[in-house]
Amino acid sequence: MRHVVLFCMLISLYLIPVNGQDLVPQLDSAIFNAFDQSGPGVTVLIKHKGELIYHKGFGMANVEQQVKMDPENVFRIGSITKQFTACAILKLAEEGKLALTDNLHKYLPDYPTQGETITIEHLLTHTSGIKSYTGLPEWTAAVRRKDFSPLELIKEFQRDSLDFTPGERFLYNNTAYFILGYIIEEVSGISYEDYIETLIFEPLGMKDSRYDQTEEIIPMRVSGYEKEGQVIRNTPYLSMTQPYAAGSLMSTVSDLSIWYQAVFEHKVVSKESLKLAHTTFKLNDGKPTGYGYGWFLGKRLDRATIEHGGGINGSLTKDLYFPEDDLFIAVFSNCTCFPPDPLALELAAIVLDVDTSKKVVTLSKQQLKRLVGDYELRPGFVLSITLDGDQLMAQATGQGINPIFPKSETRFFLKVIEAELEFAIDGESTSSVTLLQGPAKLEGKRIK
Repeated sequence: MRHVVLFCMLISLYLIPVNGQDLVPQLDSAIFNAFDQSGPGVTVLIKHKGELIYHKGFGMANVEQQVKMDPENVFRIGSITKQFTACAILKLAEEGKLALTDNLHKYLPDYPTQGETITIEHLLTHTSGIKSYTGLPEWTAAVRRKDFSPLELIKEFQRDSLDFTPGERFLYNNTAYFILGYIIEEVSGISYEDYIETLIFEPLGMKDSRYDQTEEIIPMRVSGYEKEGQVIRNTPYLSMTQPYAAGSLMSTVSDLSIWYQAVFEHKVVSKESLKLAHTTFKLNDGKPTGYGYGWFLGKRLDRATIEHGGGINGSLTKDLYFPEDDLFIAVFSNCTCFPPDPLALELAAIVLDVDTSKKVVTLSKQQLKRLVGDYELRPGFVLSITLDGDQLMAQATGQGINPIFPKSETRFFLKVIEAELEFAIDGESTSSVTLLQGPAKLEGKRIK
């Protein structure tokens, strides 16, 4: 909301030369090298300048039944759901049924806000300061199996304290988008599920998209997996009443490309509303967050991007759009063991003919030593930088330790994930570090 050995052949493909050049072998090779083809798999779609240039399935949709992945398989899309929730809010605002400046208390009069004003815009932009239920210790494996009505879950996980003053910080927040779903129901008079399915999916022809219902038979639904050590396991049960407007939708890479085209042709919300959604929100001190309404707004390969990822039991998803190049890429995985973001970026680099090779520079031991320390990225989440011989290492709270490699005196990158660290040097030591992961930026002050 982080193998059974089987030979898998590719299914259903579309091959269109790009700029007179057949890129399919390069794209195939990148995907084959990214993960083990004998286990859970991926679906991939690439659309460039209005043309579908690549659409394939790799690996297994169901490992136990040895069912091969099909490009049209249906996945849980996790937090990509937030795009649809944000656009539903914008549609209702265009109809005059709500305002982005509305106080949360208009819809939840008793919600504790410590006397602060939390607006719908704060919810949309992850700047409300309310506590995200998925980060609370009470959100246990046993609780995740329970069904809740929207109001029941809001009441269950609301807390009397805020993490920060509204608008002061950006902190990704599933409770905020859950509450937005509740507001959609209150304003529209119909359930969130019905609103999204009847007012967005059906008019756009997104025939394989829907609200996930675990018990129902859903044609082409993939099985979801996770990895424990080296062992692939079925994903644990999650009541889909809980991700709700923050992450409960299902779709295909094909339907997601339909969605993106409709969004940018202003068939979903107006040009003015879309501009708001795709403009980075600024904090109270004027600093940009890199997030609009339901989308991250970043820069990749020296180009602007509009994008989002999703992570939920049994599924990791990614959409990546380069507006200047009209390049759309979607990668869906049916295992939480395979993050699709690095692959999506690698595929983009191939299509755009961008060299992404990273050269490691040599730094002295003294230059490395001054970076060693603990940096608090958010309360309770610390990034520890240590030196093992001549190798700088990074370890975040509750995570494994990994080597980091210098691109310059202050900029380092990780090889295990698509992420970089930018250190701010203050004399003979550092004052802070910024984690750059995809379009997201997270700054941490040195605490030790």
